Amino acid sequence: MFNFIKNFRKDENGAVTVDWVVLTAAIVALAVVAFDTIGTSATNMINNAAGEVDAYDPNDGA
Repeated sequence: MFNFIKNFRKDENGAVTVDWVVLTAAIVALAVVAFDTIGTSATNMINNAAGEVDAYDPNDGA
């Protein structure tokens, strides 16, 4: 029984899995933040362009 516990404490196979789970979660979180930021910027650009198009008057003597 003590031999099993001793070997179990030395086994690090599960630790690698935990590392990958943490790394993957961090990458997913960064991707979510990046896509949210890009989406907000794109929405603002589209709204600005729509405002410019709405404000354009073709009969403004230009």
